[in-house]
Amino acid sequence: MIKEIARIFIHFAMFGFSFYCLSGLDLSKLMLPGPERNTKATVLLLMLSAALGYLTAQFLLSIMYKIS
Repeated sequence: MIKEIARIFIHFAMFGFSFYCLSGLDLSKLMLPGPERNTKATVLLLMLSAALGYLTAQFLLSIMYKIS
């Protein structure tokens, strides 16, 4: 039970941390000019944050479970 709660907490914490780190990038400059440029950049930021957060959480969890 404790391991599942820790796993969920680590995933959410890494998502928040990756969102914080990636929010410093101006992704709207990578988008083609158009009316929905900022919306697409925000969605890209969320998707990149989710991917980076998942990978970081899996890395940390694998280290934690190898040690214990």
